[in-house]
Amino acid sequence: MALVRGSVVSMVSDFFAEIGATAPIVLGPFGGLSSVALTAAVTDAGGLGSYGLYGYDAARIRTTVDELRAATSGPFALNIWLPTGDEVAPSDVDVDAAARALGTFFDEAGVDRPGTPERFLPSVDEQIEAVWEASPAVLSVVFGVPSGELLSAAHARGIRVVGTATTVAEAAALDAAGVDAIVATGMEAGGHRVSFLAAPEDSLVGLFALLPQVVDAVRVPVIAAGGIADRRGVAAAFALGASGVQVGSAFLRTRESAAPLSHRAALAAASDTTTVLTRAMSGRLARGIPNRAVRKIEAADAIAPFPAQNWLTGVFRRAAGEKDITGLLSLWGGQAAGLSRFESAAEVFAELTAGVPR
Repeated sequence: MALVRGSVVSMVSDFFAEIGATAPIVLGPFGGLSSVALTAAVTDAGGLGSYGLYGYDAARIRTTVDELRAATSGPFALNIWLPTGDEVAPSDVDVDAAARALGTFFDEAGVDRPGTPERFLPSVDEQIEAVWEASPAVLSVVFGVPSGELLSAAHARGIRVVGTATTVAEAAALDAAGVDAIVATGMEAGGHRVSFLAAPEDSLVGLFALLPQVVDAVRVPVIAAGGIADRRGVAAAFALGASGVQVGSAFLRTRESAAPLSHRAALAAASDTTTVLTRAMSGRLARGIPNRAVRKIEAADAIAPFPAQNWLTGVFRRAAGEKDITGLLSLWGGQAAGLSRFESAAEVFAELTAGVPR
């Protein structure tokens, strides 16, 4: 077993070296909260900066990539959500009724109640075509297994593909498909639970249990995510067989992130029991810090299916973010958010790399 794990470590060293990274530190791809400044800061420090493309159409992807190229000459990852098949279209939902159920939040944020849109999200095909045009070092995916066609197209362009697993079975499926690396994300992680083989409520495995079992089950490098915020978490992840770590909350509270000041303050003040799992803001299960909007939506059971709920709450959340109205934000964060002590990406990166085995 030691020889097998040694070969995996060698593989991951090659993986990061091949994409041009000098440290096995990956920035979590924040859907809706990614920033060019933070992505570039992590990349320039020697890691792999990531940018979440949730909700971005092709034009916005092109603009964002242009900004990333202007901000850094190093490698970065672009992240997309694969369709799971349960997404609703505007014609499937009474959008007006769902908006009325959330009406007070629109009023408080100072925005009009939205009407029915033509679509909730751009198609994944549109996004992928823009990703091919952008040609990032890495394409990372969540909520599923990339098709053989997607993997072949990525590899033909020299793009590495990283999948994301919440269980050993999901990791095995990704490995069998031919991804280049797998993020094993424990239930401690902030943001959406990206399970795809079973309900997320039935896929809540902690990182310490998940990581070594995934390492033993797959042939490709494994990147640990969930509950890692300092050098101790990094060292523990490597001891359990990880070849790299992906970190979200610790970077999210830095000044380079797109999180409003009150969100960053909430992360700094969080304890181990602060966060909850909720569908209130998006219609899909996600971990964050509960606030007034989450509590009221849950109490009223005013939760439309995904992505309708995410689109509706996004209208008032965007306005609330501009005005920093804490009670109306999606305060995504993980169980180790309280360990996030630094306010600059450079400080976070230095702390994390101190835990990488030498």
